[in-house]
Amino acid sequence: MKPSLRLLAAAACALALAGCQHTAPRNPMATWVPSKNHDMRRPQVIVLHYTEQDSVAQSLRTLRTRNSGGRVSSHYLVGDDGRIYQLVSDDHRAWHAGAGSWGTIHELNSASIGIEIDNDGVEPFSEPQVAAILRLLEDLTARHRIPKTAVIGHSDLAPGRKIDPGPLFPWQRLHQAGFGIWPDPDAPPPPPGFDPIEALRLIGYPVDRPEAAIHSYRMRFRGDNGKALDDEDLRILHALTWRPSPAAAPVEAGAP
Repeated sequence: MKPSLRLLAAAACALALAGCQHTAPRNPMATWVPSKNHDMRRPQVIVLHYTEQDSVAQSLRTLRTRNSGGRVSSHYLVGDDGRIYQLVSDDHRAWHAGAGSWGTIHELNSASIGIEIDNDGVEPFSEPQVAAILRLLEDLTARHRIPKTAVIGHSDLAPGRKIDPGPLFPWQRLHQAGFGIWPDPDAPPPPPGFDPIEALRLIGYPVDRPEAAIHSYRMRFRGDNGKALDDEDLRILHALTWRPSPAAAPVEAGAP
């Protein structure tokens, strides 16, 4: 082939490849005048789930096809042996959270990264699995600039509808590694008139069904299935929402 023909063929191939590349949808009503001043939408929350299935293989099938309620997916699946699988790009919207809210966020699928954990809901989470979750959380919060406190359970955003990752999940272990929230041990006792339902709302729980919100809170912070609050719960809820007053400015020696 002559050099000129090779150049023409190469140019044609390049144009064909360019035409096949994915581009963002454009509104036909508007004239496209592209700006470089943009970036990808960033997730704000990481949601932890358990699979409630018998194996990684079964969960991979479910997350790539459908279950009894329709098609579901998650960004990641962490196996019992600590192996991490990715099913959906971090930049794409996986179908893992469903209806619910956390604080002011009401469409969690669009604002979160979902991590499924290979666990049937009745067995303890394995050490390799927890270690892998911590590594993954460290990576995701750093790359996407997600606050380390913004790690929640499926049950937190959907009280009464979801119970995963369940009361056996080691939330305190995660907090010791810097993720999620846990009560401040130095918090004072709750004051008279302390409102625990308002505290649940401030933490992020939807409280339109208070008993369901209490159940979700108890699974996470008490490790049980309780649906009523006791004095220890009031202490914990106050500690989770308490903020110490700023320290007074130090007085210089000799100052009046």
